[in-house]
Amino acid sequence: MVAGVNDCVFCRIVAGEAPATKVFEDETLCAFLDIRPVTRGHTLVIPKRHATELEDLDAELGAHLFRAGHRIALAVRRSTLRADGANLMLNDGKAAFQTVGHVHLHVVPRRHGDKISFAKGLLLRRPHDPESTALAIRDGLAALAATDGEPGA
Repeated sequence: MVAGVNDCVFCRIVAGEAPATKVFEDETLCAFLDIRPVTRGHTLVIPKRHATELEDLDAELGAHLFRAGHRIALAVRRSTLRADGANLMLNDGKAAFQTVGHVHLHVVPRRHGDKISFAKGLLLRRPHDPESTALAIRDGLAALAATDGEPGA
């Protein structure tokens, strides 16, 4: 863990000191289910190395973060979650409603007719069977890997 970020919940998740339902992990990124999801399968993709805002994030790592988010968005379409699309969002700084001081990309599965608006969704967030949800996303990633040869995200 980076010195001075002991109070960062995402750094504690990376260090294995806080619980999370992980769906993907590599040397530089970790992806896990949001504990208060807007929709089932709402996943956060974070850099393992602490970066408070985009200004603190290396551009190549930022690109890798979005590639992983893209891959997870595709995975939820191919999983039993049967998403029809996804919102990928990154709130950069408190002025942009960033609530955790560690860069994180939201991957929010969407379905036709779900009628979720983000203002409403942010208020009505609640968990949806995290273990089976994470399994569905991991299965979707495996299905993608089988068709295109790319590992995970």
